[in-house]
Amino acid sequence: MSPTTHQNAATIFLTPEEDARLRQTFKSRAQKCKEQAGQPRQPTDAQELKRRVTGASLMADMATLTIESEEEEAVVAYAVGTPYPPCTLPFQELKSMCISELKMGTHHRGRVMSLRRVAPVARLRLNSWTVVGDEEGGVERLEVGMHGQDFLDRLPEGEVFKVLEPWFTMSEVEQDEAAIRVEQPSDLLIVTEDGWESEKTARECKEEGNTALRKKDLFLAHVKYTQGLRIISRGKEGVNGEKEDSMMEKDLFRNRAHINLLLSRFDAAKSDALSSLTGSKTQKHKELDGKAVLRAGLASYSLGNFREAKKYFEEHARLMGRDGDKEARARILKAQCRIQEEESGIYDFKKLKASLLLSNSASGARIDAASFLQNVRIGQSFGRGRGLFATCDLKPGDVIMVEKAFRVVFGQEEDALSAMTFDVRDEMVRVFPAGLCKAVVRKLNDNLSQIGKILDLYSDYHAPEVDNGKAEGRRRWVDVWQVHDIVARNAFGPGGSGDGGKGRGGGSAGLWIVASYINHSCVPNAEKEYIGDLMVLRATREIKAGDEVMHTYVQVDSDFEGRRKSLLEVWGFVCDCGLCVAEREDEESVREKRRRLEREAEALMDEKGGSRLAVMKIRKLGMEIEGTYTGKRWEGLPKLAVERLKERMEKVIKRY
Repeated sequence: MSPTTHQNAATIFLTPEEDARLRQTFKSRAQKCKEQAGQPRQPTDAQELKRRVTGASLMADMATLTIESEEEEAVVAYAVGTPYPPCTLPFQELKSMCISELKMGTHHRGRVMSLRRVAPVARLRLNSWTVVGDEEGGVERLEVGMHGQDFLDRLPEGEVFKVLEPWFTMSEVEQDEAAIRVEQPSDLLIVTEDGWESEKTARECKEEGNTALRKKDLFLAHVKYTQGLRIISRGKEGVNGEKEDSMMEKDLFRNRAHINLLLSRFDAAKSDALSSLTGSKTQKHKELDGKAVLRAGLASYSLGNFREAKKYFEEHARLMGRDGDKEARARILKAQCRIQEEESGIYDFKKLKASLLLSNSASGARIDAASFLQNVRIGQSFGRGRGLFATCDLKPGDVIMVEKAFRVVFGQEEDALSAMTFDVRDEMVRVFPAGLCKAVVRKLNDNLSQIGKILDLYSDYHAPEVDNGKAEGRRRWVDVWQVHDIVARNAFGPGGSGDGGKGRGGGSAGLWIVASYINHSCVPNAEKEYIGDLMVLRATREIKAGDEVMHTYVQVDSDFEGRRKSLLEVWGFVCDCGLCVAEREDEESVREKRRRLEREAEALMDEKGGSRLAVMKIRKLGMEIEGTYTGKRWEGLPKLAVERLKERMEKVIKRY
């Protein structure tokens, strides 16, 4: 849904009336879904559905054209907290069903539908919808959440695809309508029927793939190369009766590796590249193998496996006879630099910052650097779950760690999107970096080797435990609801890095895996700095080996209630650091006196500036504020109201 409230960059303003309306809308929808659960599907008017989706598609296109010139846009919102796992059964075990068998409010477990798109796609910010039909003539609305939009965008009209364990429920787009709803992208599959390639040879598929590549239709090229490989794997013969040989298979793997690189599918690119190796000693095949290992090296580099990448780059140079080639040496040197950064933690930060100034795009804010994690380890933190601990002594200003983001979306990018979520588990409305979540899901789906390191992060996810592709012969998948909760609890906002603070649909947000283990304290011993998508964590005071590294999740100021509320609503916990414990023990009258004195001092600075009389009065107020911090519990703790007043006063005096 899209409430009437508006946003500017990462800030979303929601009035109490809008908050109440948002809650009521989602509660009402949940109640209707519950009441309709198990009821038979009502027949639909195919022509009316097609007319409506065509109109919605045109409206969505017009909105896309006008949104660029608007400073503000309607905020999108959706409900979370009722997760369901994706289909985990082997495809062969699913039983076919048709549209007429659908029941409302039901996940049809163990079933699969074969559908065909029969109308345009209406693409909204969080959802896309279209009209689909089955072999029996049934027609129904199909909606996919934001994680499945890419699939629907690329699905040609008339193409047969599968919906695994379909969920039939109320529409997220239009109230009181029913829809086949897909949130998990792995529940959408194009499964080729046996006869689709029978009249083609692998060579013809390769040529069609090459043509698609020249036209920059990467997805079609991938389909054609895959089709050719399937022909060879099944031992089929071409129309001329010529059996496709193994060298054609190598060509197809090599070409598909190139496509996978361009699509950022680095796991598949590396696998295809290695599958294409001929091992032949002829010059021609040595050069082809050199091209393949280069692609494997580029994939490894993009996955952060720099030692492996260096090995492939060196093998590429040897096979191509280009040990002295400038470009080959540059790749090897670049991989070696990344290895040194990983081992030493020595970076040319001035050069990295200068590279940001020279870049005019968010993509330029993605720094080519490795992560340095030698000074930290993950361990158990008493009362806080897991945390990050120093492995050596560190002085103030020392680099604790440097980490490259797993994924970051900058505010000026098309993927940037901040949304409101209503969590049915605690009925809280929160701002959520939906664009980042979508980008993380896409990266994981394209590179399944990365799943483990992400799913190990903390989340509120409590779906049933299911086998994530560990059993032999099962598909691996990404659960979008689990990723949602992980992003909600672990994402950081890198400020204006790469976007100048400007955002079309939301502010910058990123996910740094190791940094996600750092616990919060209002009296931190570390602080973050961002250089593009590179996070640099430095010590702010002495840290001994074995000490826990802590930073702050919120702006730490003298507003104790504001800090407490922010941490509870956004992060879901009550801070128990020494500062919060001390402030919590203060009587409310003492905290109110402190706030009142602060306001008086602030008003004097705003009205009188740095005049001598004003300075005297402000210093007197400062002494009164300091007098509100009494008791041994305050020993060694920062007196935030006093410190804030001193900092502001110094700036005022300098100005005058």
